[in-house]
Amino acid sequence: MTPSLSLTRTGSGEPLLLLHGMGSSRRDFTAMADLLAERFDVLDVDLPGVGRSPALAPRPTVAVLTDAVEATLDAAGVGQVHVLGNSLGARVALELAVRGRARSVVAIAPSGLNLPRERVFQGAGMGLARVVLRTAAPLIEPLSRSAVGRTTLLAPLKARAWSTSPEEAIGAREGFADSRDFWRTLLWGLLLDVPRGLDRIDCPVTLVQGVADWVASGQTVRYLPLVPHSRFQPLLWAGHAPQSDRPRTIVRLVEDTARRAGQPAESSAFRYEQRNRAPDIASVKRASQAGSADEKVV
Repeated sequence: MTPSLSLTRTGSGEPLLLLHGMGSSRRDFTAMADLLAERFDVLDVDLPGVGRSPALAPRPTVAVLTDAVEATLDAAGVGQVHVLGNSLGARVALELAVRGRARSVVAIAPSGLNLPRERVFQGAGMGLARVVLRTAAPLIEPLSRSAVGRTTLLAPLKARAWSTSPEEAIGAREGFADSRDFWRTLLWGLLLDVPRGLDRIDCPVTLVQGVADWVASGQTVRYLPLVPHSRFQPLLWAGHAPQSDRPRTIVRLVEDTARRAGQPAESSAFRYEQRNRAPDIASVKRASQAGSADEKVV
């Protein structure tokens, strides 16, 4: 049985799922959480092995991580959701869309389409960050109390690291230093991941990347020809995890993308409901009786 993940839930309206990247936690959305809660029922989760979320026994591939996210939504009584994800969280968001679980997706710097040498570079950088922050873990909380300290900790991920909150710095400690399944997730969730089935996505998707993002290289735009009707939005003065670099801009992108999610009969929302609707016994019986009557007439 796939365990549920730790989450916080705030606001009201249509459900919006927040999925952080590797090397962070749900705290990475602190700068925009209140803004999003004015419009959405916000579900902010810690991915497996981060914060209070349990690590997973099977290999933490994107498919298995997505299974855990779906189990969490099921436990919360939530069906389809709008999704805002960053990096690995954005990759999971796209997988939710492939499965028909997403009503709309804003994917910031999704992983999965980097070239082999880019994967080596990214893996080396993530591994080094793990070693450094794990060694410096006792210093992270004191450093988080000042703008200079937060800039030192978060500059590789954010263009305006001095404007971040202490919560985001603690999120980096939870995602790098304290992660209970870091190396397996790095291997199976990032370095060996190859997206499949993207052509089955039929909800609105906005692909986003900060122009100061050196982590994701150019892989975000590579999703454009693979995801039907997707749009690309570059963010000026923004890094790989730009939630606090451009919070209001990202909130606006989430709102605009959600508005594009209509509810016609052929939409993914309709098909999701049909797949999960229990059969109407009376209707089945009537159809069976009608079929028998037709056979007699013939």
